[in-house]
Amino acid sequence: MGFADNLKQLPGVSHLAAIELIDASGVEVGSIENKPGQAGSLVVYNHLAQLYGAMTPEAARKGLELYAEHTADALANPGKHPNIDRLIGLSERGESLRVRHRFAV
Repeated sequence: MGFADNLKQLPGVSHLAAIELIDASGVEVGSIENKPGQAGSLVVYNHLAQLYGAMTPEAARKGLELYAEHTADALANPGKHPNIDRLIGLSERGESLRVRHRFAV
């Protein structure tokens, strides 16, 4: 299945303004906002956070499957897909990030 089809299978995120990603020292190292260009990544990261409780290496590997054809593009073009690049890095380094949800008002 492709990325667009995968997104249709995942829970919606209309209740979220953003997801913040927190490293082991408590520092926010990234965020994904609910806006055009990031909404698909917000859906994926939210789903992974619900399943795994954090962006763990296992969650990252699942996320790379969900990104489907975009994962191959990210591997071929580092920097083009920063949210996928982050998952590749977490998987390769065996690192985890905590997730904090910012809810829409």
